[in-house]
Amino acid sequence: MAETSVEKTQILQKYLELEQRGRIIAEYVWIDGTGNLRSKGRTLKKKILSIDQLPEWNFDGSSTNQAPGHDSDIYLKPVAYYPDPFRRGDNIVVLAACYNNDGTPNKFNHRHEAAKLFAAHKDAEIWFGLEQEYTLFDMYDNVYGWPKGGFPAPQGPYYCGVGAGKVYARDLIEAHYRACLYAGLELSGINAEVMPSQWEFQVGPCTGIELGDQLWMARYLLHRVAEEFGIKISFHPKPLKGDWNGAGCHTNVSTKEMRKPGGMKYIEKAIEKLSKRHAEHIKLYGSDNDMRLTGRHETASMTAFSSGVANRGSSIRIPRSVAKEGYGYFEDRRPASNIDPYLVTGIMCETVCGAIDNADMTKEFERESS
Repeated sequence: MAETSVEKTQILQKYLELEQRGRIIAEYVWIDGTGNLRSKGRTLKKKILSIDQLPEWNFDGSSTNQAPGHDSDIYLKPVAYYPDPFRRGDNIVVLAACYNNDGTPNKFNHRHEAAKLFAAHKDAEIWFGLEQEYTLFDMYDNVYGWPKGGFPAPQGPYYCGVGAGKVYARDLIEAHYRACLYAGLELSGINAEVMPSQWEFQVGPCTGIELGDQLWMARYLLHRVAEEFGIKISFHPKPLKGDWNGAGCHTNVSTKEMRKPGGMKYIEKAIEKLSKRHAEHIKLYGSDNDMRLTGRHETASMTAFSSGVANRGSSIRIPRSVAKEGYGYFEDRRPASNIDPYLVTGIMCETVCGAIDNADMTKEFERESS
């Protein structure tokens, strides 16, 4: 008779408790050519104490939409590592950036240009906080927990809800929360969202490139935890048509000047700059975002820029507390849930802090689309 999931977990635990005899396992994680995550494990002979101790590695890019078959080697360059919440001990998960065999960044490596922007504008001390929304599906691509062949009650009781019939898969969400904290990620909170079986976690505040690194790792941990529950994670900005909220990745932004008393004038200057580059930003704010940015369901128009205090139907929202105190941060509500955070934070830095040569994030988008 086949084992239950509980029995399988008990069997696995017996092996996870075995000694590794001084060796550690490093799980290398990278972003593939379709915006999804891949990973593979490698045995190392000693505990890792710095990023410089991690070796570069490679993989078959022709199997990940990142290289042709006749020249398929893509190199993995470690950029960050974290304690592994699954294997634990001294084992680690490693975030790696992808490079071609000639040393150039792979066309889907958007981290490379973003890092240049942040280095050029390090004096701005730009902070980000991302609010990652996502939707749960079962193994048969039905929204998780919804009635078979039907729909739950209309939206209303689900946002930050409590109780059966209002909240779905809280066990998965709690497991992911603890996994992120164990890994040392700056996960600042979670909540159930407006559509049932839709959730959100928040990463940050983080400075510069660190935010993109941490969001990708938090996504990886989410997929891994959900794998154990037999649940699929969707980052599509409009996973279900009809009178249901879409999913975004609201981006909170603050520079050193904005965080000081009197910082409101710098927030207003930033919003003015953003208004002039609305089209450029939208190009980098996720695929199928037009299905979400309709002016309904707490979104702004895809084609028109707007801003306002405490207005969740605007492109840029200034929190009421920030308007009252006169300094703080602003929220860009346009990015979709499936963004590449390097592209979004990169163009935000470019627009708010000023561009530098050879680091135009709109060119990054054109390179990706070619």
